[in-house]
Amino acid sequence: MLYGRSTEQARLAELIAEAREGRSGALVLRGEPGIGKTALMDWAAGEAGAGGLRVLRLTGIEQETDLALAGLAQLLWPVQERIGALAAPQAEALRAVLSSAPGGAAPDRFLTGLATLSLLADLAEERPVLCLVDDAHWLDQASAEALLFAARRLAAEGVAMVFATREDGFAAAGLADVRPSRLDASGAAELLTGHGLAPALREQVIAVSEGNPLALIEFAAAQRGSSTGPIHLAVAERVLGSFRAHIVNLPERTRLVLLIAAAEGRGNLPMLVKAGQIMDVGLDDLEAAERTGLVQVIDDRLSFRHPLIATAAYQGAPMARRIAAHRALAEVSPSADCRVHHLSAATTAPDENVAAELTAAAERARVRGAFGAAARLYRRAAHLSPDEGDQIVNLDHAASASLTAGHPALAAELTEHARDLAAEGDPRLAGLAQVRAAALFELGERTRAVRLLMEQAGRADADRAAEMLRTGATYAWFSCEPEPVRAAARSLTDMGRPDPMVSGLAHLMDEDYAGALPHLTRFLTEASADRGAEAMYSSMIVADDATTLELAAAEVARCRARGLVGALPEALRVLAETQVRAGLHREAEMAVAEATEIVRVTGLPQDLTWLTVVPAKIAAIEGDAGRCRALAARLPESDTAHAAVTLSLLDLGLGDYEAAASRLETSWRGPGAHGIDLIAAAADQVEAAVRLGRPDRAEQPLRRFTAWAEATGQPWALAVAARSRALLTDARQAASQPGSPASGQATPEGAPASGQATSPSSPEGAPASGQATSPSSPEGAPASGQTTQVEELFAQAVRLHRQGGRPFERARTELLYGEWLRRARRRSDARAPLRSALEIFERLRATPWAERARAELRATGESVTAAEATAAHPRDRLTAQELQVVRLAAEGHSSKEIAAQLFLSKRTVEHHLYKAYPKLGVGSRRELARLDLAGAS
Repeated sequence: MLYGRSTEQARLAELIAEAREGRSGALVLRGEPGIGKTALMDWAAGEAGAGGLRVLRLTGIEQETDLALAGLAQLLWPVQERIGALAAPQAEALRAVLSSAPGGAAPDRFLTGLATLSLLADLAEERPVLCLVDDAHWLDQASAEALLFAARRLAAEGVAMVFATREDGFAAAGLADVRPSRLDASGAAELLTGHGLAPALREQVIAVSEGNPLALIEFAAAQRGSSTGPIHLAVAERVLGSFRAHIVNLPERTRLVLLIAAAEGRGNLPMLVKAGQIMDVGLDDLEAAERTGLVQVIDDRLSFRHPLIATAAYQGAPMARRIAAHRALAEVSPSADCRVHHLSAATTAPDENVAAELTAAAERARVRGAFGAAARLYRRAAHLSPDEGDQIVNLDHAASASLTAGHPALAAELTEHARDLAAEGDPRLAGLAQVRAAALFELGERTRAVRLLMEQAGRADADRAAEMLRTGATYAWFSCEPEPVRAAARSLTDMGRPDPMVSGLAHLMDEDYAGALPHLTRFLTEASADRGAEAMYSSMIVADDATTLELAAAEVARCRARGLVGALPEALRVLAETQVRAGLHREAEMAVAEATEIVRVTGLPQDLTWLTVVPAKIAAIEGDAGRCRALAARLPESDTAHAAVTLSLLDLGLGDYEAAASRLETSWRGPGAHGIDLIAAAADQVEAAVRLGRPDRAEQPLRRFTAWAEATGQPWALAVAARSRALLTDARQAASQPGSPASGQATPEGAPASGQATSPSSPEGAPASGQATSPSSPEGAPASGQTTQVEELFAQAVRLHRQGGRPFERARTELLYGEWLRRARRRSDARAPLRSALEIFERLRATPWAERARAELRATGESVTAAEATAAHPRDRLTAQELQVVRLAAEGHSSKEIAAQLFLSKRTVEHHLYKAYPKLGVGSRRELARLDLAGAS
């Protein structure tokens, strides 16, 4: 019977009912010891069992926090026969959970979570599942990560998950918290009914228990028939003290059996009996504890009535007894990991043999993907190693495992400790520097990371030194520090190991694009498989969008196939940025949405702000000023260049040319001046300056962009360079005419707004002020010799654009060309490029740019209305994840295959299909295949 828990019971009942109806959910019961979390879990188990749900239970054990995946193994054991039905990488990951000696390389630390999700969903195919995780604060890190991944990724499987935990110590961001309250006076009195307390004692117990149910029960038992004074101390301490008082009054042999059980933690009765034999106690000695209700034995399991009883039994024993209990348990432990746990607890001084066993256990944990447990085991091995050299090695391994587990601050601390132990000139210092630099880079201390790598590279062997220099150069590139990149390139060359990527970056830092890009192109052809990420970034710098798309898509596919959940967000980010450049806005939004969701469900320490670059760029193209500015404001303060590039594009579309030019000019004087986005935005700077009637401000960015475009050899870049030269040439010619205004020309709809620069078009096709036209030319074409060069440049740009790449840039070129032709009164010639530009702008939803194109077309005499814009496609009604699912389904992939690719459950995939069909107007997978689901935006 539960008292005062109607609200909590209603929440749990709702969760169970939703699971019964095929929906999933998760919540966390969070509260102090004794508040009734376990009682609520028991009630939920009964409700679920009566409702036909399969109930899986797991209880975190304090003694197992350092046992890799011990918690998850407890959950999986009853259903291990179902593991074989999972996709191969996932099945292998879960088999490793149940094995103490797995082989092979360490898996991605989130693959186990994905496999857990798949297994729970597979079980729910038969009947809904309720998964109850009690004392979640005692879970080992790997188990906690796996279960939280599954909980956050649940959608439509028919799986409910409930975690019970103390008020702190178990971070479960994204899951709903339910906090059981303390009982009020009436609820407390109701709970004490039947305890036989005198009224005065009942009031005292209610007062000192402060509404904590366990305290009420324990204090009532302690005070029954007594007239002792008030009970002092905090509630939890009072309860613990009450349990200690019970235990102190037990026979000594009973106390010893309870100590062994508390030290063992799992209640494995055969193991307890064997350890008891070593310490000369047996099951008969449990009788007194059973009679008082402190423990109960069912089949081959011993359980304490409450975890605090085990805590009281353990903490109340002398240290010598605790050590003896752990030694006995180590002798009878059925697994190597269990044995080393007890050996470690029983060892108080350096011991080479125990340290060696801890190191072996740490390696087993690492290979199973339990990097947090591995880090703790390596640290303990370092503590117990009598040899300083072994201490350094173990601390190094602990730091690496901590870094992989997502704890860069701890990794940095451990490497510093190891460095203090090492003598000057110790060759291990280089390896420590690599780990420490990676940790510092993740912590945002990029300059320190670069400096550390550069300093220590000179003390390492040739292979490691080359690796450190390459990493240091890459860090320095991202940190916008030119000198370390140049130094790394020189050092690698002096070592006889020139690296084309580093050499390319060094030239790039000097704005030597002709020298930089051949190196980077060569690196792309020579890059080994383990430098895939560097290849992606290099292909972005050389503006080879097709290669970047190919490399990024291959990296995404590799991550999906191998279950590399943690590495996938960065690959998706690069893919999304390239998709925006290719005009694939919808695909880019899908990639960013997936990356964001993965970061959320895994709790990865990645900065989500980096993922806002893509939606901010799309908002800039679409002219959504509010959204663009809000997203740009979320970018890191250190990344002013990305924000400037994005906001200047918005400004350009909205006609605020001074703002666009000023942002970019300021950024070129800042630390991010060598970034590829800022280099490409030099063309925007040219256009803004020309629009302002300030060709002098366009000359330097034009030289910069042209040099880069010619070095890339990419048709789209050469096209934009030609367009920019056409703009500047036209501006110079206009400025050279007598009486030419300095501020450009009027817009097709009339004069510009006060304070804003002007559009180079004029009302109803009139020639711009200062531009001469030939009366004999068709439709008033400009006189020969004055504009021939401009037209040749525009025509060259249009021809180059037709070779493919960056449709938004093509549309901008065609718009500018059409505007120029229309101003020259060649209205018929202007219509073709303007129509093409309008079609692209509408497809990309580039609203301000499309409005300009329509205005220009109307100025040529063509009837164009906004209503003629491309109608929204049914696919645009889908969410990003729904569109991903239906595209894969249309390609013929099964729900199980789609689930494996997208890190979802099969039921969630089918749920998305069910929701997508009516939006698309179809009723089956077969009909999907006939739809155009690709699109360019």
